[in-house]
Amino acid sequence: MTKTISLRDANQTFARCVRAVEAGEEFVITRNGQPVAKLVPIAEKRVLTPEQLAARANLLAIMEKGFPITVEPLDRDSLHER
Repeated sequence: MTKTISLRDANQTFARCVRAVEAGEEFVITRNGQPVAKLVPIAEKRVLTPEQLAARANLLAIMEKGFPITVEPLDRDSLHER
């Protein structure tokens, strides 16, 4: 899916845009509402490093088991304790 972004926003969030492009997104960059450039990935699919693959596998394994939620019920007084 192609997203449209202004030149100003692309400039201010360039690193975030590049990460999104690495993940497969595309951006059309506009100046004064007119398209002037397109930011697209070079490769069709992002290549992960061995460390990233291991972290991804670890996270997927944790997600399969589920995340333990150990939060006690909160009340107003405990939230605003001094």
